[in-house]
Amino acid sequence: MKFFAHFSRIFVGVIFIFSGLIKLNDPVGTEIKLEEYFEVFATDFPWMAGFWHFWTPFSLYVSIFLCTLELVLGVCLLVQYKLKNASWVLLATVIFFGFLTFYSAYFNKVTDCGCFGEAIKLKPWTSFGKDMVLMFFILIILWQRQIFADKKTGVWVASSLVFCLALSIYVVRYLPVYDGLPYAVGENIPQNMKPSEAPVFQYIMEKNGQEQTFDTYPTDTTWKFKQMIQLNEDAAKARITDYTLYRTGDTTDYKALSFTGKRLMIISPFIEKAQTSHIDELKSLIQSLKGSNISVWLVSASTDQAVDAFVKKHQLGIISLGADIKVLKTIARANPVLWYLEDGIVKGKWSHNALPKAEELQ
Repeated sequence: MKFFAHFSRIFVGVIFIFSGLIKLNDPVGTEIKLEEYFEVFATDFPWMAGFWHFWTPFSLYVSIFLCTLELVLGVCLLVQYKLKNASWVLLATVIFFGFLTFYSAYFNKVTDCGCFGEAIKLKPWTSFGKDMVLMFFILIILWQRQIFADKKTGVWVASSLVFCLALSIYVVRYLPVYDGLPYAVGENIPQNMKPSEAPVFQYIMEKNGQEQTFDTYPTDTTWKFKQMIQLNEDAAKARITDYTLYRTGDTTDYKALSFTGKRLMIISPFIEKAQTSHIDELKSLIQSLKGSNISVWLVSASTDQAVDAFVKKHQLGIISLGADIKVLKTIARANPVLWYLEDGIVKGKWSHNALPKAEELQ
């Protein structure tokens, strides 16, 4: 039992560190998931709508806190720092996440809980099962907590906390260190809009009270159809399904146009919240690209009036386009982000805090 208790401690610690580190790489992604949960709870529990809406503006801070908590708790387990107290916090944390994943799975509300960020996609019931496994091992740790001796390893815990905060600040300012999204540098956007495999189905048929599975629909009409199952649902689904660009009153196919030539897009999900501390540098970059073979577009999900007012105020002199807010939030983990395509292939992505030079693009 002593061996099993230490195994549980190490196993849970590694999982929590891994989960926290992946999410800390992209806290804005976790922020988006939290906003989804807040909106779902506000709709499903209207008598608490004010409470959930209160937290929405602080979603990023809650995201960083939860991700940091996961990683630091994992470190506490590995180095056996105040392990008895940490174990109770671990139990409360996994109960909280277990509730979220169960609610997502049972009511089919948030189809991807973001437990391991965007790097590893888990379906809701899989996420809930993962939380239950963790709870089992955490209960073992609590049951056998007397065998764990607290060690003077606070420096490791403090160091992990500093690391979490430093990483969070860096990726919020300069984008994730690792981008596992379908709009990342090196990705082929038109290719990602196509499924990697053709759908494969199996057919469950019934005759004389007996069921049989067929790989192709039987020509024997005595078989009665009962159920059709898709075997490769994930592979038969395109990684990108809702990418589009448009301009109100303009019939130009900007989506197709974005896959030809060189396109530098200034992505701002909400133009009203766009950071303008480096607007002069951005204007200088736009000016230096005029006359080149690189087109510059401003893409936002805000209203035409808001976007046009922003362009006029800052004298950008570029075309403005609209797009789906979910697409823009996926592309841009900062506001704004510069997204550079050559013939549909992503060649660069920069935060407004680290704008490229025209020579770099050319």
